[in-house]
Amino acid sequence: MRRRLFLQVSSGVVAATVIPGCAAMVATPVTPVNGEIRLAVRNYAQLEQPGGFLKLRPSGAGSPIYVLALEAGAFSVVSSVCTHLQCTVNIDGASLVCPCHGSTYDREGRVLRGPAERPLTRYAAAMNAAGELVIRYAGESS
Repeated sequence: MRRRLFLQVSSGVVAATVIPGCAAMVATPVTPVNGEIRLAVRNYAQLEQPGGFLKLRPSGAGSPIYVLALEAGAFSVVSSVCTHLQCTVNIDGASLVCPCHGSTYDREGRVLRGPAERPLTRYAAAMNAAGELVIRYAGESS
């Protein structure tokens, strides 16, 4: 195999492996209207199964929020900001983990392990008859 062809094929394999992982880090932009964010859940395959999640960035917000798929078609919507020192938590399976000091939360935002003492900010959310998840989001809270 020629060197140039080898480099092209290798680059393609690396890109195909890395790019899907990067998609999970990208936040979907949304615009709250009258204090609500409406998501047509059917448009987000990652929310179809428990353990799935969607990262949203409401317009004007400094940090994203997570929509987390729970059991039995339920959803939890939480802030991505750790209540300890305001680092951004990452989703790690069934937990949300702060990379700064290791605070760990469950998928409903409750503290599993400190140093954080307060749960993540939760946003009320409910499914409507049209299959939309309606999230009450009046802006970031402190």
